[in-house]
Amino acid sequence: MTRAVAGDALVVGEALIDVVHRADGTVDVHPGGSPANVALTLGRLGRPARLLTSFGGDAYGDRIRSWLRASDVSVVEGSDGAARTSVATARLSETGSATYEFELEWALPPVTLDPAETAVVHTGSIGSVLEPGATGVLSVLDAHRAHATVTYDPNLRPSLMGSAAAVAPRVDELVRRSDVVKVSDEDLAWLAPGRDPVDVARGWLALGPSLVVVTLGGEGAVAVTAQGVTGVPAERVEVVDTVGAGDSFMGALIDGLWHEGLLGAANRPALRAISGDAVERVLARCVRVAAITVSRAGANPPRRAELEATEL
Repeated sequence: MTRAVAGDALVVGEALIDVVHRADGTVDVHPGGSPANVALTLGRLGRPARLLTSFGGDAYGDRIRSWLRASDVSVVEGSDGAARTSVATARLSETGSATYEFELEWALPPVTLDPAETAVVHTGSIGSVLEPGATGVLSVLDAHRAHATVTYDPNLRPSLMGSAAAVAPRVDELVRRSDVVKVSDEDLAWLAPGRDPVDVARGWLALGPSLVVVTLGGEGAVAVTAQGVTGVPAERVEVVDTVGAGDSFMGALIDGLWHEGLLGAANRPALRAISGDAVERVLARCVRVAAITVSRAGANPPRRAELEATEL
């Protein structure tokens, strides 16, 4: 039996400016960062979301704050105290896939949070690995676990994080702390080369999570739970680029579990017992959100009304 989900979503991690070089020679500049994109997706899907991050009080920082506000995401007070706002340079291939270069620093601001206000706390990508902020992220997760579901998306950046061997222990540490993990097949190909993604997901499930989801790009997604393996195909769309697709999937995953009444520490037993039908419903919504995102430029996930219109 599930209980009502009380509280909001706290997302912890980097917010930055993406400078996107497209294959046709054009350059776009817009806010981004994997955790920030997850928070943005949640806000657009109508969920109360806060972002604990670090950016500067400069023009780029103002742009990030306005971008988040426009999608109903609040920024935790103190998140704008960095010396400067970080920048990621993305270079897109003719197929729309992206490679990244980064100029950033990551230190979590000293803030006071009330864990009782939070139904789910999410982290991932650079903010969960890069020190000195990464240790602070672990502390936030530990402080909230008694009240909130913990979700994690590695969203690995090899050009910034070092070798797979160096990153793997931190990834395992975060997986152990998490109730829900989402990871891409590309991340697993780098982190665990030659291994079947579903086998890796099963191994991670044994570390503690109730749900491990592997995204497979154009092949859809597969989820592993104690009840078994559930897969859904991708929706076929014309891809403009893949920027933010995984983040919008992650936001939709949190939203879907919210809709099923499975967030919050009190609902951990129900989450662990999640049925295959419920997993399929959640994943179907996730691939639809990701499909809409890749059908247009940049990290531009749909709002709830737009998503629901596609389901009629």
